[in-house]
Amino acid sequence: MAKAVFYHAGCPVCVSAEQDLLTLIPEREVDVVHLGSDRSKIETAEKAGVRSVPALVLPNGNVLHINFGASIADLK
Repeated sequence: MAKAVFYHAGCPVCVSAEQDLLTLIPEREVDVVHLGSDRSKIETAEKAGVRSVPALVLPNGNVLHINFGASIADLK
């Protein structure tokens, strides 16, 4: 089974969203990717449709942009 992927940049908005998300979705069902620490994943996030973080990419490919912490362009 494919996992959801939660992308964030470590900002307060992102950290709050991550904490809330992990109360709703079991940690074993979502990969958390900190784009501020792992810049090599920015291209993967963009290809998945992520335009800003925090964002949750669902196993079916839908992207849920949660609030607005930072644009992908700002992370580059």
